[in-house]
Amino acid sequence: MLLKGLGCMMRRGKNGVELNQQHYNVLLYLCSQNEGENVNDLRKQGYEIFQQMIIDKVPPNEATFTNAARLASAMEDPEMAFDLVKQMKSFGILPKLRSYGPPLFGFCKKGMADKAYEVDAHMIEYGVVAEEPELSALLKVSVDVNNADKVYELLHRLRTSVRQVTESTVAIIEDWFKSKHAAKTGKENWDVRKVKEGVARGGGGWHGQGLACIDIDPRETENFAISLSKLALRREVKADFTRFQLQMGANLSLIKSTDFQLLPA
Repeated sequence: MLLKGLGCMMRRGKNGVELNQQHYNVLLYLCSQNEGENVNDLRKQGYEIFQQMIIDKVPPNEATFTNAARLASAMEDPEMAFDLVKQMKSFGILPKLRSYGPPLFGFCKKGMADKAYEVDAHMIEYGVVAEEPELSALLKVSVDVNNADKVYELLHRLRTSVRQVTESTVAIIEDWFKSKHAAKTGKENWDVRKVKEGVARGGGGWHGQGLACIDIDPRETENFAISLSKLALRREVKADFTRFQLQMGANLSLIKSTDFQLLPA
């Protein structure tokens, strides 16, 4: 029924009935959200609607591109979704957080960490602040590919922007600290110059030099670690939780011991 309705609307447009921006956006939204019968045909129809909108020189807005990106994501094509987000600039449109969801989550789902980091960098360039769902997805793909530097960078970003995380994010963090790769991460001999440079670039906090986090507010770091432990305890009461808590405590001790020693006045 929806497919027939879309066809009818498009025929009206071709027969002289002018479709405006709102009409096109509603049609794109319906195509991007529908999960019923003929879903593949609907997604194809949605992409054709977007192309027709450009041909008809109907100015798109952020919602237009976001719905088109959702269509691309539904077709499991995060690359196309990201291209659509990048096209916004040529129309003088600033992406919103929701605009980045389709490519970011699509790349993360496919395990394409480097491409997900590109989306994240694009967000930062345009001043779009990631929230817990985006940071959690980036954290998960970073854990999956054993990218320790990114894991600790994202833990710092979670601490500074989210403060208290959901149980699903705790599970990802717990998996990391239980992993053999996490146990091997870190350095015994620190290059103080590199640490200082990393802190300066990041505005305080994560320095990109391994396990320890040079933090301008150790109390916040401790509160964040405590909140993780509480959530993990509620989520699963298992014998190996004690091991996880000890690992968190050891990492926190390392963080606290380096907080101000490496940043002399």
